[in-house]
Amino acid sequence: MNHTDRIQDAADQASADGDAARAALLRVRAEVGKSIVGQDAAVTGLLIGLLAGGHVLLEGVPGVAKTLLVRTLATALELETGRVQFTPDLMPGDITGSLIYESKTSEFTFREGPVFTNILLADEINRTPPKTQASLLEAMEERQVSVDGVSRPLPSPFMVAATQNPVEYEGTYPLPEAQLDRFLLKLTLPLPGRDDEIEVIRRHSVGFDPRDLRAAGVHAVADAADLGQARAAVAGVSIAPEVLAYIVDLVRATRSSPSFQLGVSPRGATALLNTARAWAWLSGRSFVTPDDVKALTLPALRHRVALRPEAQMDGVDADDVLGSILATVPVPR
Repeated sequence: MNHTDRIQDAADQASADGDAARAALLRVRAEVGKSIVGQDAAVTGLLIGLLAGGHVLLEGVPGVAKTLLVRTLATALELETGRVQFTPDLMPGDITGSLIYESKTSEFTFREGPVFTNILLADEINRTPPKTQASLLEAMEERQVSVDGVSRPLPSPFMVAATQNPVEYEGTYPLPEAQLDRFLLKLTLPLPGRDDEIEVIRRHSVGFDPRDLRAAGVHAVADAADLGQARAAVAGVSIAPEVLAYIVDLVRATRSSPSFQLGVSPRGATALLNTARAWAWLSGRSFVTPDDVKALTLPALRHRVALRPEAQMDGVDADDVLGSILATVPVPR
């Protein structure tokens, strides 16, 4: 076998691995549907977050299955998950872990916190003070935790899936821009439509128990190896210079918009690139189209901008302004 044949065989094998990984993740999406109704966009968004190696902020009123969605996804992917209920008295060590004095050995040993998992569910993250919120920054950015001068790596894959309620402000601490910028996507979970809500009630009427996913028929249909192959395949998705320029033009338009006092940073442009690439691969394409970029613009950028007070008084939100930017920035052919 000559050198060219070996290269071709390797390419064929990589393509076959990528196809198998895509099929596995599509099975995950279907498996999550066994317990989650009417939140397909959020399910896809979480998968994109995992594919792109980022973190996801889930926003929705109580009762739209934010917590159940994360638990079901972890079960279908056979990943470990940890849950932290964020409260005003939560301390950083309650998340990252701390040194414990062992009287038998007269030494301090490190006891891992719930952050040492694959998917960390940070429930109601905006209910804890900024100091505790900030304890996640190193974990989210560096995939490690530093305690007493020692850095400890987190498991791979690792993702923070945080939830917050958009309508309650009493007793909450808004996330600072630096932390919001660490989230790859901000997904909004709407109330279900009438038909979806009927299906939710029907499932509960026949005995669905959200605390027992196995009884609901949810099983592991993929694993970390499938996710690793999928990430490798996503990295090979090509993007034309014109589409790259389109991403930059969209981001720069947020900085010059009269409705925004804070536009999107270069980190946001990178997030839009990575999520569009993951969505293109999940859709079965080996290249990114402008439509892929459009599809991810709102979830990738809505939390990276800040409205001017006068725009808020006019009843405008970030999605409205981003929508107008999408409508005015020229789309490459």
